[in-house]
Amino acid sequence: MVNFSKKLTTDQVPGWEEHYFNYKLLKDRVKEYTEQTKEGNRDRRRVLKDFSKLLDDEIEKVVLFMIEQQGLIAARLEDLGQKKARLQDLPLLQEISELREDYREVGLDLVKLLKFVDINANAVRRILKKFDERLGDKFTDYYVSSRSNHPYSQLKQVFKHVGIGAVVGALSRNLGDLEEREGSYLNIYDQHPLAIPKDPIIDLIKATADKLTNSTNFLRFLGQHALIAQEDTTGSEVERIEEDKYYFISLVLNLVNTFLYMVNTYIIVPTADDYATSLGAAATVCGVIIGSMAVAQIFSSVYFSAWSNRSYFRPLLFSSVMLLLGNVLYALAYDLNSLVILLVGRLLCGLGSARAVNRRYISDCVPPRIRMQASAAFVSASALGMACGPALAGLLQTNLKVSVFTINQDTLPGWVMAFGWFVYLIWLWISFREPALDSEVKDFHEGSSSSSSTRYLEEEELEQGLAEQLLPSYEDDQTGQAERLPGPSSLRPEGPFVLHVLQVQLLIYFMLKYAMEILLSESSVVTSYYFGWNTSTIAVFLAILGLTVLPVNAVVGTYISNMFEERQILLASEVALLAGVLLSFGVTGTYTVAQYVCSALLTFVSAEVLEGVNLSLLSQVMSSRLSRGTYNGGLLSTEAGTLARVAADATITLAGGVLGPSALLNATLLPSLLICLASIAATMSTYNSLFY
Repeated sequence: MVNFSKKLTTDQVPGWEEHYFNYKLLKDRVKEYTEQTKEGNRDRRRVLKDFSKLLDDEIEKVVLFMIEQQGLIAARLEDLGQKKARLQDLPLLQEISELREDYREVGLDLVKLLKFVDINANAVRRILKKFDERLGDKFTDYYVSSRSNHPYSQLKQVFKHVGIGAVVGALSRNLGDLEEREGSYLNIYDQHPLAIPKDPIIDLIKATADKLTNSTNFLRFLGQHALIAQEDTTGSEVERIEEDKYYFISLVLNLVNTFLYMVNTYIIVPTADDYATSLGAAATVCGVIIGSMAVAQIFSSVYFSAWSNRSYFRPLLFSSVMLLLGNVLYALAYDLNSLVILLVGRLLCGLGSARAVNRRYISDCVPPRIRMQASAAFVSASALGMACGPALAGLLQTNLKVSVFTINQDTLPGWVMAFGWFVYLIWLWISFREPALDSEVKDFHEGSSSSSSTRYLEEEELEQGLAEQLLPSYEDDQTGQAERLPGPSSLRPEGPFVLHVLQVQLLIYFMLKYAMEILLSESSVVTSYYFGWNTSTIAVFLAILGLTVLPVNAVVGTYISNMFEERQILLASEVALLAGVLLSFGVTGTYTVAQYVCSALLTFVSAEVLEGVNLSLLSQVMSSRLSRGTYNGGLLSTEAGTLARVAADATITLAGGVLGPSALLNATLLPSLLICLASIAATMSTYNSLFY
């Protein structure tokens, strides 16, 4: 991995070197403090005071230069504005073209300034993280809380780049205005309307500003749910993915696979308890029936992710065959009167989970220019599948005999999904186009010993990167010569253990998936017991829950995420989810439909909001080594969510088997409550570290 100090030096703008954050100086000072503290030659309070002053001085240096450059750019814009005003009465093509070139030059200088702020903000984050790792104090919490909320905050100038937004807006507006005026002028001499494309510098400025601000919209917010690596559109590798590697129909087939799999997951939820009782088992065995698919998915996600290194077509083909066979077995289990065959069918469906392949295809084969749209489509396909599954189950209310096969509300979901996967399999075989493998991947599969050793080292590095992110690191994470530091006991004699931000975000993701799975999987048992709901009513209720996903994300992505910080939304949605869980408890003699529906909506909507913000923060705290490859961030989050679903379904089955349906609701909500409280406490412990 590239040394950050070296990258900081390489990316510096010529002539601005002395104004950059001195990351190397502070890194050396952290190393010095570590050695002195270990030997007992330095008072820890003095260390904190000295380092805070040094950090303040470096940030002040960056901020003052940033303000100076803002002023220069603003002055140039004012001069250009006066020139533009003089052209109002007599807009000449030559003068407009020259003026636009002048605005473009200012735009390029603005991009330099935005990148200057971005790389310095990253340097501040890294040095704070390094200080916490080396000395074990919650220095980041102290420093951010004391500086970010101060009325004269210079830290906020770096992270929120106060004032730059106005300059970006002014430049973009003036360039756009010039394009329109030039276009209208040219149309006088052209018989056909001339469509003037948007100036590339505007897109470059907006892309750089968005990267710096993490500002979002509905499309971006949806894309964050997928946790798919997004290319830095301002970098030199923006065209790294060749256009001929991308094929639209192949992308559509991946999205259809995602949609069908989510339908397959949730289509049985309204009838799983009835199917279990039909086979002579308790209604609460529905937890095992629903959860068996998730158990198999734990393993399938890993081998599918590894398989996608070599091919995309073969994993999708295998996935379709497994899901076809699994659904056939699920449907046949009724006439064979075998719970084992039913569970085997669901296990086969779980082994066909190709969501890791779908994510990987979007990440590696879709060009950066449309990858965000593809990521949003992936999330939308999942949400629609989640809503369509229960809704479809509500429509499949029949009871007839075809030859030796029983067709009813329990078996028909299996037959319908088997038919759907059969049609998909044919379409896949005819239309999918395998992307061209990179040359090094081809060499590896042709048996080259040198490439084999290289791939082995790459996989080893990825695994090491995964471990470094999940476990606290005591090595210099950015240097080639990783210098082993003393163990944590010697470095952390004081203060509690510093929670790793990534671990906390994974805990939150586990918690929200656990709460959602408890709500959805036990809904048929709970509503039948308390309210006497039939399958159709349960299906409509679950479909309504699923249909809230896209509207909620639209509101959060378009409005709320632009009004509040992500950490604020994260904590607020956790508290709202906690309120939903508390409201769900049956503590009185009567449990009403209104209480259940309101608490379920609050829990589900809060979990959806929380998931989007949580995955956004996960993408920011994960190492770049986890953005691609087998052990990628998408796989990591998928495994955490799948484990949560397995745990939730196991809880339903155990609680129902031991305590019975009457105590099922409260017994399953209690673990959700405890995990939610733990995640809120963990969030508070790392709250100031989430200042992105």
